Order: sequence, then structure tokens, then C-alpha cells
Amino acid sequence: MLENRDLTVDVHLSPADLRDALERDVRDGLGGDPKSIPPVYFYDEVGSRLFEAITELPEYYPTRAERALLERHAGDIAELAGADTLVELGAGSCSKTRLLLDAMGTVGLERYVPFDVSDEFLRASAGELLDSYDDLEIHAVVGDFHRHLHEIPAEGRRLVAFLGGTIGNLTPEQRRRFYFDLNCAMSAEDHLLIGTDLVKDEHRLVAAYDDAAGVTADFNRNVLHVLNRQLGANFDPEAFEHVALWNDDEAWIEMRLRSTRRQTVALADLDLSVEFVPGEDLLTEISAKFTPERVAEELDAADFVVEGMWGLDDGEFLLTLAHPYC
Repeated sequence: MLENRDLTVDVHLSPADLRDALERDVRDGLGGDPKSIPPVYFYDEVGSRLFEAITELPEYYPTRAERALLERHAGDIAELAGADTLVELGAGSCSKTRLLLDAMGTVGLERYVPFDVSDEFLRASAGELLDSYDDLEIHAVVGDFHRHLHEIPAEGRRLVAFLGGTIGNLTPEQRRRFYFDLNCAMSAEDHLLIGTDLVKDEHRLVAAYDDAAGVTADFNRNVLHVLNRQLGANFDPEAFEHVALWNDDEAWIEMRLRSTRRQTVALADLDLSVEFVPGEDLLTEISAKFTPERVAEELDAADFVVEGMWGLDDGEFLLTLAHPYC
């Protein structure tokens, strides 16, 4: 644990842990059918910058829709939760964080607990917020929410926020496990705030992941540059085309990279070679879309009680506040 003024940082993931996870995830993913890469590896410096550009595209509505809901309803959420601590899983943009912090300031905000895999990102974000909130205590946690939810500090009455529709990147089984683990880590007085994108017109959904300017295509291919750099691979990103499609059976968007020719890719650090045939896909992301009923059912199955939903009228995006059963 490292402390500096009002900043405390708990580190549960070392560089060696992250490296082991990368090697395991890539070896397992490329050995699967279909081949896949977890979306967490999109977000190197270039990928993060490209994603920020995506959020400003006319086709990509989720970020704007969620921000608009927070602008209108953060006060209602803060009043219902009555929390003095904001826990943010996958700590995101400071603009959305500030909306919640400002609203919670009216009900006695004391601390902010950002949780992310990146130590560097957490420290940079914490520094920005400490400069703006003189009395805010920040207790950052470097960890993986698949493994370290129980490490979230238990101090205070907490509002745990998981925003950005990131819950949609998990499969149904992964969501069940996540909700179960989170419930076990929360008290009856804590609250959970989830942001979910809603099912809507297929063409609008696909356009959000396949923009006319090609920014999402660059973002998708960038994961191959990450593997080249991190694992000594020799992917040719230009030999893969970006594909976004709607899977109606699963109610999710799939982002894929489709091989345009027969090719063999070597990953030197893994002592691994992988064959791709023309037209073969590498799955890089799923993004599940929800109905309000499905959100409520999944939370109920994990012993959460829904206390409020915002966004039902326009059908764009949904914020859901829930608390564990007593």
C-alpha cells in the first residue's frame, strides 16, 4: 500500500501478473474456435486515444446517452444511494466521474475508490481529481474485477458504479459470476449503479461499431499492433478487415478482424504459430445490449433489488440502481 497526502493506492496486480494474464489469454484465445482476443488489450496508449475519438463520432451514441442521463439524474441517484463513498470499477472518463462526485457532495461525499488494472492510469486520474476536490480522500485499487472485488475497501457507505456499458463485454456466465462476486463484497447498505446499452434498431447498433470515418476499424486493428509489440508477433494488421455484426440470438454486437488471405502468424514470445485461412475471423469484442427486463432479471438472480431505473423513456441507454438483499 502506497500513500501520498489524500491518495492511497493498493496494488494487487504486478507487471508480472499482467504479463502472465496476457500470455494466457492470447494462447487460449488463439487456440479457440473461433479464435479470439479479449477486448482488454485494445487499450494501450494508441487504443485509448482512438476510443476517445470514437466516443465523439456521430454514430457512437452510448457515451453521449449515458452522460446525458447522469447530467439529469445524478442528483436522484446520489439521494437514493445516500453514500459517502464512490467506488468506480474500470475507472473511466473524469467527466462522468465528476458528475457523480458533485452530486454525492450534497449528501456527504468523503472518498473516491477508483478500481482499474492500470496503476499509471489510476494515479494520473487521481491526481486530476485531488487538484479539483480539496477534501476528497482517494483510495485507488489496482486489480482485476474477475479476481479482486473482495479487495475493495469496505469503509463508508458505498455506491459502486460500473458505467460505460462495460458489463456488456461479459458473456452471460461471466456476468452471473461478476454479480455474485460483487454481491458478496457489498453490504446491505451499499448500492450498485450499472450502465447498460439497450436493444434498438440493428442498423443503428452496427453503425456505432463501424463508423464511416473508419476510426473503429483502426481501433480494432490496433490490438494486433499491441500483440506485435508485447509478444513479438508478426501480425500484418492490413491483412485483416474490420467487421461489426449483430448477433440476434445472443443480442450482442460482435467485432471481428477477418483475414483477407491465407497467412501464418508467429508469436515469438509464446513459441506459437497460428494459421488463418481467407475469410477466417478473429473475435475481438462482444457488446451485449439489454432490455430493462433483462437487466432486472439478472440482478434479481444475483440477489440484488432494483431501486431505480433511468432512461426508460427514450430507449437509448439505461442507468440502474440496485442494492443487495438484506
